[in-house]
Amino acid sequence: MRKLTYFVACSLDGFIGDATGDATAMMSFVDEEFLGHLAAEYPETLATPGRRAFGLDDLENKRFDTIVQGRASYDLALKEGITSPYAHLRQYVASRTLAESPDPDVEIIADGLLDKVRALKAEQGDLGIWLCGGSRLAGELLDEIDELVIKTYPIVYGTGMPMFGAGSDATRFTFEGMRSFGNGAVVRTYSREQ
Repeated sequence: MRKLTYFVACSLDGFIGDATGDATAMMSFVDEEFLGHLAAEYPETLATPGRRAFGLDDLENKRFDTIVQGRASYDLALKEGITSPYAHLRQYVASRTLAESPDPDVEIIADGLLDKVRALKAEQGDLGIWLCGGSRLAGELLDEIDELVIKTYPIVYGTGMPMFGAGSDATRFTFEGMRSFGNGAVVRTYSREQ
């Protein structure tokens, strides 16, 4: 069975964005060392336009071949005129309000989200599924998340969008490892406790 990994950026106080969902303040911490780590360990999490801008078009997918993201996350690309932000992955957008996909390479999941994610996890293959966000989507899929990769940046929002936006039961994860960076960022990995 393929893993669903919630690979997410958050503040020290556990928010993935400010009260409006804006996470641009965390982008200032993406320096050469950190970008090098992402390119080496999580190359598929770099958006296609970003890969092109940094001359990283030739990166092969290492961990994921599929992305599931929420409407608000997808809207960030749409606002920039980008309809297929992760062209190197199979792309799914969970949305009850987006009537049809603006791109043939992006499939909208309007209903049956849980069933769709379970079907994706049941597929054959060595690469997993990246849960990109957002908060409500992660809350809805918490019981399906097999791994957490949390990029914590040294910033405090005070209030904002939590990592998991829906109420759920306490869920335990096992610490697997951590890497720190000169910019103050820390990447922690956890697996679902069995």
